[in-house]
Amino acid sequence: MVNRRIAEILRSGQPDESLQVQGWVRTKRESKGFAFIEVNDGSSLANLQVVINQDLPDYEAILKKLNTGAAVEATGVLVASLGKGQRIELKAETVKVYGEADPDTYPLQKKRHSFEFLRTIGHLRSRTNSFGAVFRVRNACSTAIHQFFQQRGFLWVHTPIITASDCEGAGELFSVTSLDLKNIPRTENQAVDYSQDFFAKPTYLTVSGQLEAEVMAMAFSNVYTFGPTFRAENSNTSRHLAEFWMVEPEMAFCDLEGDMDLAEAFLKHIFKYVLETCPEDMEFFNERIDKSVLATAENIINNQFERLTYTEAIKLLEKADVKFEYPVSWGLDLQSEHERYLAEQLFKKPAIVTDYPAQIKAFYMRLNDDEKTVRAMDILAPKIGEIVGGSQREERLEILERRVLAQGLKPEDLWWYLDLRRYGTVPHAGFGLGFERLVQFMTGMGNIRDVIPFPRTPQSAEF
Repeated sequence: MVNRRIAEILRSGQPDESLQVQGWVRTKRESKGFAFIEVNDGSSLANLQVVINQDLPDYEAILKKLNTGAAVEATGVLVASLGKGQRIELKAETVKVYGEADPDTYPLQKKRHSFEFLRTIGHLRSRTNSFGAVFRVRNACSTAIHQFFQQRGFLWVHTPIITASDCEGAGELFSVTSLDLKNIPRTENQAVDYSQDFFAKPTYLTVSGQLEAEVMAMAFSNVYTFGPTFRAENSNTSRHLAEFWMVEPEMAFCDLEGDMDLAEAFLKHIFKYVLETCPEDMEFFNERIDKSVLATAENIINNQFERLTYTEAIKLLEKADVKFEYPVSWGLDLQSEHERYLAEQLFKKPAIVTDYPAQIKAFYMRLNDDEKTVRAMDILAPKIGEIVGGSQREERLEILERRVLAQGLKPEDLWWYLDLRRYGTVPHAGFGLGFERLVQFMTGMGNIRDVIPFPRTPQSAEF
């Protein structure tokens, strides 16, 4: 007997088809002489109704085991359904229970649970409607990302998780060591003796794959990374994770204009793909989580993003008839409230802000001729603020060396990165997208911890 996924059955199954389905029981209803169970296998938001007649062998014994959460296999024939909201159902000929779920202890019963509660049972929460939809959309976003870059001839490169460099210069790093923490070796001046460590130097979990992606772009022209990154930032907020995924393309022979064009096309592609492949899940989010989810997606797809400089943005914010919590002044970074005002209230669509002050941006961003600003860009989206950050990279060796020193970094630690400017340097650019921030924005979920299967946050590394 051929096993079929429920999504496929609901989409194209026909009466009189014989098939087998496997999944987990969501609900059970008993009537005189027969019972209904709703089975879900994770392939769709909707369940498949399985009808079990009392003439099934061991009917009573099987029925006692068919509680919410039980793993089940049913074979039978599809029949047209007389019930509302369903086209087809399975009339069972055999039912096998693989694993029972005790109704007295199984925490997911037929009621709505708070997201706070579901975070405490991260090993089970993906069986709920909300998290099933989240992770299907997350999967579709991943597929769309690879599709977008592969169709354009980009090379997917795997950058290291363990690194000796701090790409962002923020210092929020997780250290990686094999030293005995109960007996840490010391030098004569009592510093940690890293010469005895596994790598013979301080090493960390990566905060970004950008610098290594630049290396690969200098050989393959267009590359992208898509993998986990880590920040030891002690922020217990709905917008921060200690472990999250980043998408980071790097393009040789590319300036800031090309960078912005690619980033805008990239976002539009992802939203369009998800609306086409996960319509049921997106409707669910629009109905249950945030009534503006679908309108927001259409806004991204159908509007050309506004483009303005940081200086222009500051002038607009200074004129705004709004009282901001954080000050607005040239030289200060934009806060989330400023970003959201520009995208939500002023432009009512995504906006790309460019040419930020050099002192608030990373060392690798190309210095403009005014020597005050750099060729940076941030894409600001309604409801969430910054969703993409990028720049044209500094390809001139002398200026890059100056910027490295100005930000308190050691040129000897970045010798290999500086070498890229010594041998065949070209104008190049790239950007970074926080993947969970994208999924949160797309689904309307209020907390970023609810768009990654196993969130890592301060004081929390369960599951």
